[in-house]
Amino acid sequence: MDDVPSSILFACTWNSVRSPMAVGIMKNIAGNSINVDSVGVHKGAIDAFVVTILNEIGIDMSAHISKTFGDIDDTSFDLVISLSPEAQHSAVELTRTSNCNLEFWHTMDPSIISGNREARLDAYRTIRDQLHKRLSQRFSISSPPIV
Repeated sequence: MDDVPSSILFACTWNSVRSPMAVGIMKNIAGNSINVDSVGVHKGAIDAFVVTILNEIGIDMSAHISKTFGDIDDTSFDLVISLSPEAQHSAVELTRTSNCNLEFWHTMDPSIISGNREARLDAYRTIRDQLHKRLSQRFSISSPPIV
């Protein structure tokens, strides 16, 4: 974990799907060695499908409380990773006056997928697995593959 910053903020549009998913995965693969948090441009509520698909891999996000950029008191993150174009704009503003790195990982919002329950869960699993792979690779963290 040579390239892992001491604090990461994940940001998406509602802080209900992508950024909580990234937080849960990052905490799972990196442990408590770094401070990880998430925000949204708008305040939403944790998506039930996120809780379901993360529970499948042993991550409990049922207690996640969504918040916005305006809700965070400490903005001294080493890295902000925005997962949606709307969050990228807010992240640019947040990091404009700080010594913080910013990365944009355009990530599909699985909540836009329609269909039956299983089709929708599959869309969430796809994003979960993509985030897991990207986080593991980006921070050189060796973690077991998602089964």
